[in-house]
Parts: sequence; structure tokens; C-alpha cells
Amino acid sequence: MTQDPSEQPSKPEQQEEIAVKKPAKGVYLLPNSFTTASLFSGFYAVVSGMSGNFENAAIAIFISMILDTLDGRVARLTNTSSKFGAEYDSLADVVAFGVAPALVLFSWSLQSLGNFGWVAAFIYVAGGALRLARFNVQLEITDSKYFIGLPIPAAAGVMAGMLWTGVDYGLGGESLSYMVAVVTAVLGILMVSNFKYYSFKDLDLKGKVPFVALLAVVLVFAIYSLQPPILLALTFLVFAVSGPVCWVLKITK
Repeated sequence: MTQDPSEQPSKPEQQEEIAVKKPAKGVYLLPNSFTTASLFSGFYAVVSGMSGNFENAAIAIFISMILDTLDGRVARLTNTSSKFGAEYDSLADVVAFGVAPALVLFSWSLQSLGNFGWVAAFIYVAGGALRLARFNVQLEITDSKYFIGLPIPAAAGVMAGMLWTGVDYGLGGESLSYMVAVVTAVLGILMVSNFKYYSFKDLDLKGKVPFVALLAVVLVFAIYSLQPPILLALTFLVFAVSGPVCWVLKITK
């Protein structure tokens, strides 16, 4: 019985070999450890806020910001950047700079407003999540010199600074509830806006600088140590309004 040629096995030289690249096993420990620490600090802020320790919650958010800055720097310096690390960092940012500030401010002030309070908090969380999603999608097509929309760590800095200042001056959250609600909602809108914010990524921190520059850094640290709550709040607030202000100045020229 003659076998149909179509049923005969093809010759090795006629078979197409498809090279399948297997994903690398494991993850880089060092940068992802900083991301995990940032996530932990954000989660601790939520727990502290629920327990009424609002000053600790605000400080934890600022610590999370420092750790979030370090994880990217460490990944680049050690050549351990990965797609997993980028995705993990974004998820950690949603918790540490989106959910955490919103829940802490809700516990401190916004819950006295009822539905209006939690809606304002949700606008902030949704704006932060959308901001991160847009940033990840447009990462390779936008000018690295500027951020499009307010970065979520900066928005969290305004929230944490506002909370820490209020607690430091003995102000009750309920007495500031309407102001806090407006600021919270506006920050959420700024994060999804098209305002440009300077990213500071073009600053050369590796080159040598005059000795007086080091003295200036020491002076800045000394000044911030005097009143860290209000100075941090003002710093991030100025950065938050810089986008709309620069846009207005640009269109009026």
C-alpha cells in the first residue's frame, strides 16, 4: 500500500523551526526590595490613619516617596531594570500614593462630609490610577524632560504635607473638611490633566560642582528641619500649581 505523500513526514530541512524565547526565571532582589519597602510604608500609613496616628501616617507617606525614588535609581545604577520591576513599581505607587493618602485624609477629615467626602477621595484615587496607566503607555513617546499631568508622588506630597501641617498646628480635620475635599479633588484632576511638569531628569548629579553648592544643600536641609510639615507641604503645593501657572504664562505671552 502506497502512503500518501501528504501524510509522509516532512524532511528536517523543510520544517520551520520557531525559536521560542523562554522568559527569564526569577526577579531582581535589590530594586524590588525598595519597591516592597515603599509599598509597606504606604500600607503602614493606612493602618496608622485608621488608628488615629495621623502624624505617623503622613511621615510614612514621605518615607515611601524616598523609597520610590531609590528603587528606580538603584535599578539603573546596578543594571537590574526589568518589565516586572516597572509593573510592580506602578502597583505599589497606586497603594502608597493613591489609596493610602486618600484613606488617611478620609479618616482625618473627609468622612465628616458624608458622600461628598468619599467621592472627593475616590476622584483622587481614580486620577492617580489613570495617571500611572497613561504614564506607562506614553513612557517611550513623551519628552522625558516633562511629565504630562501631576506625578502621583507629588500629589501624595501635597496630601501628606497638608495632613502633617494640620496635626502639627493642632487643627481638627473636620474644621478643614471642605478645603481638604476641594484640594483632594483638584489634585485628582491635575493628575489626569495635560499640564506639563518639569521632571528634573536632565539634571546632572554625577558631575562635579563648586564647593558652595554643597553648602547650599546643607543650608536647605537645615531650613527644612526647622518646620518640616509646612515647608514640605508648601514645596509640593508650589510644584502642583506650577503646571497650570506655566500654561497660563505661556498662552499670555
